[in-house]
Amino acid sequence: MTQPVSDRRTFAIISHPDAGKTTITEKLLLLGNLIQVAGTVKGRKSDRHATSDWMTMEKERGISVTSSVMQFPYRDCTVNLLDTPGHEDFSEDTYRTLTAVDSSLMVIDGAKGVEKRTIKLMEVCRLRDTPILSFINKMDRDIREPIDLLDEIEDVLKIKAAPINWPIGMGRGFRGVYNLYTDTIHVYVQGKGHQLMDDIQIKGLESPEAREALGDFADDVIEELELVKGATHQFEMDEFLAGKLTPVFFGTALGNFGVRELLDDFVRWAPPPQPRETSVRQVQASDKQFSGFVFKIQANMDPKHRDRIAFMRICSGTYTKGMKMKHVRTGKDMRVSDAFSFKAGERISVEQAVAGDIIGLHNHGSIQIGDTFTAGENLKFGGIPHFAPELFKRIRLKDPLRAKQLQNGIRQLSEEGSTQVFFPFKN
Repeated sequence: MTQPVSDRRTFAIISHPDAGKTTITEKLLLLGNLIQVAGTVKGRKSDRHATSDWMTMEKERGISVTSSVMQFPYRDCTVNLLDTPGHEDFSEDTYRTLTAVDSSLMVIDGAKGVEKRTIKLMEVCRLRDTPILSFINKMDRDIREPIDLLDEIEDVLKIKAAPINWPIGMGRGFRGVYNLYTDTIHVYVQGKGHQLMDDIQIKGLESPEAREALGDFADDVIEELELVKGATHQFEMDEFLAGKLTPVFFGTALGNFGVRELLDDFVRWAPPPQPRETSVRQVQASDKQFSGFVFKIQANMDPKHRDRIAFMRICSGTYTKGMKMKHVRTGKDMRVSDAFSFKAGERISVEQAVAGDIIGLHNHGSIQIGDTFTAGENLKFGGIPHFAPELFKRIRLKDPLRAKQLQNGIRQLSEEGSTQVFFPFKN
């Protein structure tokens, strides 16, 4: 039985390269029971790699190059998580992915603060007033003052920052975080980043247990937190949903600390699938008629087969295995009996999927980025960005006998939308 649409949460993770985005993705999958042990995201030296980095190049370099899609259950919700590349060489893929989500998680490196790539991605989110949660990462290292980081988020990204929890110490002296709304200390334990641990909590900042845990720092911590409460914004649900305020969480993704609290509040606060504008009307997620659009095409996900996969965001109605859907651009009907959902490189056959879900369709060259599929209605979803090329390269073959391989490679890249192909103008 498929859960109702209101229980779906579809979001993307955005950040500057190396802020810890892929690491936090792994920890979310650990919480969703998709993986049992988190891989190390160290790239070259490690034989384990992030679950969301399935491409050979991603494993070699320790970076995310493509957007990967993962679905997992958490609490009473089904979470659709899109891990996007942070490196700007692959920015168009990221921008398109942001059109398919209802909210975003922004990961910030606590030592570096707001960086160039984060600013650019925030601009894209702001165009659609996407609700954004923030996670300030790497608290187990020496970082900048938390209050300075909040000021920078507000000044540079032009969004109110409301801390949900506050760090107690940093670097080697990092003790945990204090939740400003539940009056609870979450205690940090080192060396437990690769597995799920029971959350150690101390209720009441001024309780004897808290004073014992904080030791000589107890009075200083209490005084600092009083100042924080007076100097920062309160969390307001309406402002968050309007994209004007971001709740801020502190933690360490590598240490697997602070991610559970983030995910708990995310499924409570993040919006379910939202209405979508089309060329004809506004489509509600609760509409019975099926509709969806393709925001990404990925070739050669399976190295054993030359396959192309179209990633579709379902906007309304229900996909059922074997159903017939209309490809609006071509006007043709197609029967889809082999759609699937994703766990990074793995595919799981889908019997049923609803609004908010991301499904994969086998594409034999007829599906393009931005294509709309419906139960028969002639409408088109907009908002998929297309960019003018910035880098130009000319390709000449050294070996004329390999012309076919070159053509196939260029065609694959152009279908994915990562490369635009131009041919010399013949007079």
